[in-house]
Amino acid sequence: MSNLWDLSQIQPGRADVVPGDTIPALFWNAVRQRGDRVWLRQKELGIWKSWTWLQTAEAVREIAAGLQALGLQRGQTASILANTVVEWVLADLAVLSCGAVSNGIYPTDAASQVQYLCEDSSTRILFAEDDEQLDKALEVREQLPLLQKIVVFDMKGLRDLDDPDVMSLDALRALGRQWLAEHPDCVERSSAACQPEDLAILVYTSGTTGKPKGAMHSHRGLVYTARGFNTLVAQDENDERMCFLPLCHIAERMGGEYFALYTGSRLNFVENPETIPENVREIAPTVFTAVPRVWEKFYSGVMIALKESSALQRAAYAWSIGVGTAIADKVLAGQPVGLGLKLRFALARWLALNNARKLIGIHRARFLVTGAAPISPELIKWYLALGVPMLEVWGMTETCGASTGVPATRIKPGSIGPAAAFNEVRLDPATGEILVRGPNVFMGYLNLPDKTAETIDKEGWLHTGDVGVVDEDGFFRITDRMKDIIITAGGKNITPSELENELKFSPYITDAVVIGDKRAYLTVIIMIDQENVEKFAQDADIPFSNYASLTRAPEVQELIQKEIDRVNQKFARVEQIKKFFLLDTQLTAEDEELTPTMKLKRKLVEKKYAAQIEAMY
Repeated sequence: MSNLWDLSQIQPGRADVVPGDTIPALFWNAVRQRGDRVWLRQKELGIWKSWTWLQTAEAVREIAAGLQALGLQRGQTASILANTVVEWVLADLAVLSCGAVSNGIYPTDAASQVQYLCEDSSTRILFAEDDEQLDKALEVREQLPLLQKIVVFDMKGLRDLDDPDVMSLDALRALGRQWLAEHPDCVERSSAACQPEDLAILVYTSGTTGKPKGAMHSHRGLVYTARGFNTLVAQDENDERMCFLPLCHIAERMGGEYFALYTGSRLNFVENPETIPENVREIAPTVFTAVPRVWEKFYSGVMIALKESSALQRAAYAWSIGVGTAIADKVLAGQPVGLGLKLRFALARWLALNNARKLIGIHRARFLVTGAAPISPELIKWYLALGVPMLEVWGMTETCGASTGVPATRIKPGSIGPAAAFNEVRLDPATGEILVRGPNVFMGYLNLPDKTAETIDKEGWLHTGDVGVVDEDGFFRITDRMKDIIITAGGKNITPSELENELKFSPYITDAVVIGDKRAYLTVIIMIDQENVEKFAQDADIPFSNYASLTRAPEVQELIQKEIDRVNQKFARVEQIKKFFLLDTQLTAEDEELTPTMKLKRKLVEKKYAAQIEAMY
């Protein structure tokens, strides 16, 4: 494990790990290099199953040949409607090895959304995870004349299905083996025919302000970015990774699948979203990338566990985290850490910090990575105090993921770091908007040339929509989204994300949306953390029958008011929150108010709860 005062071993990777200028070329060269080494692991019915590079290659070759037998042509699209499972990766690499275009669809999407995404992308083959996802596809297939075949990963519950348009993944692989017997080098030929400038994948944006837009990424951009990532958050074949975020999102697709393909780090797939905490402790990843929602949940879990511990244990933790904080403060200030402090930290680890890390599952972590949404600087400092460096990266779908990143040797909580070496980043002098330019910038939006022209200017700069500032060291800090900045009735400019991040640092608050544009004062919509607030209510003998009644309990209202008061103390009076209301529905990824990365959609929430907002004024 790294010591916070000496992170020199976390160095950028400069060497070219695997040759190739397309994703299929990278993959097949990686297979030749790594052979019998394990690449993928997935827990099925309580047992971990491993996939070597050669086993992965065999499956990919058979699926690709099966797709060719079905008539999938170069440049045509195949879509994947599934959770994050090994089969997702197999299907993706097979589609790309055919020279076709791979598109991901969120498993939480409704049938109508599946129809739109298949229609917009001209999907010919659809991979569906199981009977639940198949039902969505069958509901809309009459409206999809281009759709030729649906391939199902898991046929459990579908054994009696007799539908000529549907086949199992096993049947597709069997078809592939037959095709390979007649055309033994068909996959090698189609992979070799892929060109760097060809369209490789589509990644649809969340569509918070309209219909989702298909961001087009070329093989050149993906490969270039995978190599670039190794100069930012380097990893290798000795690293254990978790794969649990949606693979149709650029973060896991690029930073998980393709980056691991390039570096050889092992990808461990969780059983399901509910088992993530247990799986993290089992896997103990050496490099762990997650969104702020996950880091907040881990922190609140430790805080709740502390409340159930003895007075002696709480005292040990308080002393230990104090020592860790003292080291973090010195490291952040660029000051040396003395021998006495190092010795106290060794004791702090033994007393409490090792247990806290094991409770989360980060006891083997070399470093942690956070991205996809703003995170509280205080939360980063807490992980630093545990002795684990947390590096914030920033990017977007259109930049192939990360465009900036905090270096391990110069951590600045609250900053997204300097521009990554593989692209340019600057501020628009007129608006402060963050602009990005480089080979990692996408090809444009599918079927939307006007939207593309609005986003990428004539000089090739991508207009991100994020507003920021940059310090003398070249470290950027996001102040807010251009569309989200609040100007109060008194003319005060407020960046709501700063307030929201502070609120989300509370173990009792999952998400928050600050309101106040053109209004006399600020208010906030809050989504409580169900598990932790329920625990609070049970410990205090507060009666409640369901989630809605929990949010209405006077004691819960008082609890949240105290958390708001705590945050208000850090801000000027004009920036303080005057009133709040609690969402009385526990939102999940299936709800339209949440993005796939579990962020509240500001505009939609404001519109849906307009009456409650007005009641606060």
